[in-house]
Amino acid sequence: MTGRLSTAVQSLRHGGIRSTAWRGAKWLAGRVNPFRVAPLASVYADDLVAVDWSQPHAFNAHEVPRPASGYRVAWLISPPGRTSGGHQNAFRFMSFLERAGNPTTVFLYSPAKNPVVSIDGVKAMMAESSAYPEIRGDFRIYDPEAGLPGEFDAIVACDWETTYASHRHGGSAKRFYFTQDFEPAFFAWGSDYAAAENSYRLGFHGFSAGRWLAEKLTADYGMSADHYDYAVDTSRYHHLNTSPRNEVLFYARPPTPRRATEFGLLALRELHRRRPDVTINLVGWDMSGYDVPFPYVNHSAVDIAELNAIYNRCAAGLILSLTNMSLLPIEVMGAGVVPIVNDAPNTRGVLDSPHIEFAPMAPRALADRMIAVLDRPDQAGHAAMIARSVAETDWSDPGAEFVASFDRAMQSAL
Repeated sequence: MTGRLSTAVQSLRHGGIRSTAWRGAKWLAGRVNPFRVAPLASVYADDLVAVDWSQPHAFNAHEVPRPASGYRVAWLISPPGRTSGGHQNAFRFMSFLERAGNPTTVFLYSPAKNPVVSIDGVKAMMAESSAYPEIRGDFRIYDPEAGLPGEFDAIVACDWETTYASHRHGGSAKRFYFTQDFEPAFFAWGSDYAAAENSYRLGFHGFSAGRWLAEKLTADYGMSADHYDYAVDTSRYHHLNTSPRNEVLFYARPPTPRRATEFGLLALRELHRRRPDVTINLVGWDMSGYDVPFPYVNHSAVDIAELNAIYNRCAAGLILSLTNMSLLPIEVMGAGVVPIVNDAPNTRGVLDSPHIEFAPMAPRALADRMIAVLDRPDQAGHAAMIARSVAETDWSDPGAEFVASFDRAMQSAL
């Protein structure tokens, strides 16, 4: 019991209320009545039942000239967490659109999986975190009984769950989908998978993180989509350590299966067996409650402001992505770190950079690449060159690209 309590506390502390409540709802439903089928905890049942994706709806077949006061945009998103990179990125793009003169209303979608304590609490968390921009518009909690009260020119869903609420809304608002990953892959092939997959069949236009995801949604589901490229916040991630480095880092996040934590630990075990002198840094999650088979530095889910100092100690960064690529490879490059990434269409399709080491998804092969990076005779100079390769990127460019794509989508019949 003590072990379960400890695990629950760690999950709440680092995963946030959203992830912990979802797992708790699933577990409790089975414990209270193991023969009762629990409803999907991620989405309001009324939203899901109200939408028949097999009957196409032409949400975006009309043109909407830009009003002098800007487009009125409603965003639907699950409640953000302190360390949730996907939420941080979504709010970054909300901010781009808001600063371009488009009034913003944020609806927090909060069924059983995502309880919200209060809007004030969410806004306070965002204000305290250096990772979230300021949003000047209104924040509201989505009520399935009320829907989306107000007049909007565009509605943007940010999670598969919120697409159903967006679809239900009356009026002529255009419907968009801010897609950051292939979300059906978060689940086994079951009800959650089917509901997530059907979100791509609702007739929305997508704004996708990277080319791979946009092309997949168009090819597999016929969903029209634009994409934006990744960039680096060079005010946060920059090259400081010009000396040779004998450390590596791994983005470990056990509750997120698509980040392949267990596989990465096997590769690092092999690295430690062959090079016990190398310091291994684990970032992303508190790993103290897990059986890690080698010595390591446990950085947990540190604030984004602390990451650059950690990155600058490392020569290589092991970053695995089994669905869409995360932002970490390009961010660690800003600090002179060589990303070691699993070689797959979903990774090369986002960042096919000559400065990324794409390796087979095999523990020894991944360890080989880390050792090769550590042992480069020109390691320090190579780190500086990698940092320079991304030094001129900036989020303002993808932001401007996104705003232009949004305006084009509003003013076109899609």
